[in-house]
Amino acid sequence: MSEVRLAAESRTEFGKGAARRTRRAGKIPAVLYGHGSDPKHLALPALEFARVVREHGQNAVLTLDVDSKSELALTKTVTTHPIKNYIEHVDLLLVKRGEKVSVEVPVVLTGEPASGTLVTQGLTTITIEVEALHIPDQVELSIDGTTAGTQVLAAQVRLPQGATLATDPDTLVVAVNAAPTAEQLEGDTGEAPAEAAESDEA
Repeated sequence: MSEVRLAAESRTEFGKGAARRTRRAGKIPAVLYGHGSDPKHLALPALEFARVVREHGQNAVLTLDVDSKSELALTKTVTTHPIKNYIEHVDLLLVKRGEKVSVEVPVVLTGEPASGTLVTQGLTTITIEVEALHIPDQVELSIDGTTAGTQVLAAQVRLPQGATLATDPDTLVVAVNAAPTAEQLEGDTGEAPAEAAESDEA
């Protein structure tokens, strides 16, 4: 994942009213914390940060230029307005080069299972610990040619070099089962009306 540089400003006003004023000025209220330091209240450029999230995902690593200093930060939480869909607030975690961080990454299935099967994905993300500047956008899991009865646990997901699994290794990620036949589907839909008819007669 590439590093992104953003100019940030320190915030001296707090509370809902101050946050609204920050957003009206085209900026996003943010808090930078970590490494035992006091939280820093910042304002991020809204358009630039939205583009970063769109292009690099929610685990984007930022180089923040603030108060004539550069800080390396991991995007930890992005709070979006539930209706208007703009970014309301961002929590950032201070990181150091070479430091490992715990992040959730999407699990993307690739390939096609054997015919006559039905794939159920029980886990769409897994948590890994990885060096802050080498966070993957996603991890891929091939289900190509898998047959009915196949189960893939978190421990079996191939991780990028240097990453370790933080999710419970016994968690079920994918199950491949036999797809129901047309007769079974017809049977499922045919029984209910018959029962309903019997209850009507009674």
